[in-house]
Amino acid sequence: MRNAETILNIIRKRGERGLPLGRVYRLLYRRDLYLRAYGKLYANEGAMTPGSTSETVDGMSVKRIDGIIEALKVERYRWTPVRRTYIPKKNGKKRPLGMPTWGDKLLQEVIRSILEAYFEPRFSHYSHGFRPGRGCHTALRDIWSRGKGTKWFIEGDLSACFDSIDHTILLDTLREHIQDGRFIQLVSDLLKAGYLEEWTFNATYSGVPQGGVLSPILSNIVLDKLDRYVEEQLVPDYTHGRHRRTNPQYVRLTVAASRARKRGHSEEAKSLLKEARTLPSRRPEDESFRRLWYVRYADDFLLGFIGPKTEAVEIKQKLARYLREQLKLTLNEDKTLLTHARDGRANFLGYEIHALHCDSWRDARGRRQINGGIGLRVPKRVIREHCSKYTRRGKPVHLPERLNDDTYSVIVRYQAEYRGIVQYYQLAYNLHEFQQLKRVAQESLAKTLANKYRTSQAKVYRRFGRQLKTPDGTYKVLQVVVDRPGKKPLEAHFGAIPLKRQPWAFVAEVETKVWSGRSELVQRLLAEECELCGSGDQIEVHHIRKLADLNHKGQAPRSGWAKVMAGRRRKTLVVCGSCHDRIHAGTYDGTAAA
Repeated sequence: MRNAETILNIIRKRGERGLPLGRVYRLLYRRDLYLRAYGKLYANEGAMTPGSTSETVDGMSVKRIDGIIEALKVERYRWTPVRRTYIPKKNGKKRPLGMPTWGDKLLQEVIRSILEAYFEPRFSHYSHGFRPGRGCHTALRDIWSRGKGTKWFIEGDLSACFDSIDHTILLDTLREHIQDGRFIQLVSDLLKAGYLEEWTFNATYSGVPQGGVLSPILSNIVLDKLDRYVEEQLVPDYTHGRHRRTNPQYVRLTVAASRARKRGHSEEAKSLLKEARTLPSRRPEDESFRRLWYVRYADDFLLGFIGPKTEAVEIKQKLARYLREQLKLTLNEDKTLLTHARDGRANFLGYEIHALHCDSWRDARGRRQINGGIGLRVPKRVIREHCSKYTRRGKPVHLPERLNDDTYSVIVRYQAEYRGIVQYYQLAYNLHEFQQLKRVAQESLAKTLANKYRTSQAKVYRRFGRQLKTPDGTYKVLQVVVDRPGKKPLEAHFGAIPLKRQPWAFVAEVETKVWSGRSELVQRLLAEECELCGSGDQIEVHHIRKLADLNHKGQAPRSGWAKVMAGRRRKTLVVCGSCHDRIHAGTYDGTAAA
């Protein structure tokens, strides 16, 4: 019998060959696909967050999967309206976020895995968002490697893209590739399921459900039409000419310098070469040469154009017209900008992007290779924003909310915050400017530990200061080591992260095969044995949010089930229905039910 991975690989091969996909709805009857989805979703933080009902991942069982399958077989599965909440954005506005019920999440993940297996080989290589093996760094690397010589940047941003996707266009696009009316109807019902805001039902007439695991792949299916339009029409129309023609003035000066050198006039030759190096070697305004490149991440995209401004404006207008007429989407005029590559800076995925120019910098052969290249830099506002987390009135301060944590946790948290921001910006040529953040965060850490131990910063540095040797060199760090009897000691330090640009950092190859073994949790669930009493009756999985919930300071000693979870360092416990009921009732005493 074919397992989930075999089925998904068959679907992927059909996608690679461009063949239509049929009988998709019947695949939703396969229990193995749901177990695979469960193994992927259960560890997410949102798995324990209820939607519009009280249902969460807690109590997951094979019986619940079978219930979803039975409802699908008789075509009576009904999507539950999502519970809508709002999360703040940097500009002060709020972004809507939908919270589906656990059963809907599970079914959405099964559908997502099928659609991803089929559409992933068909998606454009210009797309990088919400795709396996791709991300922000692959998009930025693409810009860096293909953008040399760019004159104009066209920054694109779609207004409320996920809320504005037209249902008819999305479903028609699915019908072009999937020949299964029942499957299309199931997706249509999901789009129209609506949402609850303050327990008031609201219908949905457009958009994909934000917060649902299926939303990213559905948006990519629609926006792939934009990718194809750019790839098949705009890029060929605005790309011609093999190379720029040479600049006659530059050629005249270099030839004159060569002749002067042959005559023995070395000073004259140096003067002519110096003048030549103030000029471009190729004609900047060559009417016979055009280039256009494009990169998209989710609903943000960036185009680079070599040519006059009038044609760059024309490209922007064609994009807006196509989005409006074909996809019924609109460009955000406040964020869709036309930027000169050398004089201005485009903003994309948190980086500032511009064309480099420096006549005084040359390689070993005297060539001005840096000119025209793409520079990725950290915006100054990013450094200021992150420094502000640790400062008050411009000076580093201690963070009172962290005083109750142990020293190991304090240092780990500071290091994680610093490491995360540095690793994201490792493609930037001015990464070294994060030295300011390191200094501010380290001083804040020292002040936090000084307040915690009622001592001075100098004594903190004497107590925790160390020199740490790494493959990148020796660094001064603040370090703590926690000894554990019979176990490897815990070590945490702040610092020792090289601020050196790494242009190939975190670039993963795109997977060519869909496969994954069953997770350890799924294997435990299928063993059908209670891990507390050994019973095989009504097996379920007990979930908790985090291990720290098992042993809070000042509370009563842990019960038997909590000790088992803590000993295994697992947030899950496979139990029978009786033990699970007693765990939630607080009456479990470590014995089997009578």
